[in-house]
Amino acid sequence: MKVSLVLATLGRDLELLDFLKSLLFQSYRNFELIVIDQNKDGKIDNIMQMFAKSLDLKHVKVDFVGNARARDHGIGLARGQIVAFPDDDCVYDKDVLRKVVREFVNRQKLSILVVGSYDFSDTRFSIGVNSRRARYFSRLNMMGVEFTQFFALDRVDRQQFHLDHDFGIGSKYAGAEGFELLYRLLRAGGKAFYTPRIKIYHADKDHYTLGTARMLKYSTGIGAYIRKFANEHDLFITYYILRKMLVAPVLKMTLALLTLNPGKLSYSFYNLIGIWRGFMAYGR
Repeated sequence: MKVSLVLATLGRDLELLDFLKSLLFQSYRNFELIVIDQNKDGKIDNIMQMFAKSLDLKHVKVDFVGNARARDHGIGLARGQIVAFPDDDCVYDKDVLRKVVREFVNRQKLSILVVGSYDFSDTRFSIGVNSRRARYFSRLNMMGVEFTQFFALDRVDRQQFHLDHDFGIGSKYAGAEGFELLYRLLRAGGKAFYTPRIKIYHADKDHYTLGTARMLKYSTGIGAYIRKFANEHDLFITYYILRKMLVAPVLKMTLALLTLNPGKLSYSFYNLIGIWRGFMAYGR
């Protein structure tokens, strides 16, 4: 099975270089990398030239910005049976692609595989929703984050396999493009499995010590995708209204108060504000 890695990039070079180096050491070699380059200054041209002969690489320059739109553009160029959307600041463990393909081969009805996100550690998780336990999951307990998701094109609803351009970096709502896509595919009947035994490394940028601005920015996407499906009268999204917009933020703020942690309290508060801001703004 051929794997197509669709990578949208803007403004990063050294982080992208690290990711490309990790691809050189992949134990599974039947893959292609499609780089959708949104830079205007040729920032990564030399890097692309360095890897042109060692990787099956397409370097596609575009005149627009937006992660979702770029990834959609890459889907149209993909030749693989499996598609993934690595971030330009993540790194693959050397056996990621081999293990991913093996999961799809062994699980004949599997359409979506989600793997673990690790903070450059074999034990400490990074961003997204992670667990120590491998399991099948539904839209009521979605796992991972967009750069840890792999899709078997012949097993997903192809009419639903596209990114909503309102979501993601460079769009109206800065985050949640992966969860929005995942929810739609699960709603359409896709079968999904999560395993922490396959590892993708990515710095933990959701920790409260990094400040509140990032949380406020990206949490608007969560509120907006919840509102999107609420507008479609999806009863299952009620669970996320209760969990993400009421219960979880209040519990986190209460815990921060009890532990006298003002940084975590502020972080959780702005998370709640961002979610409600996105929820109220969507569709205007």
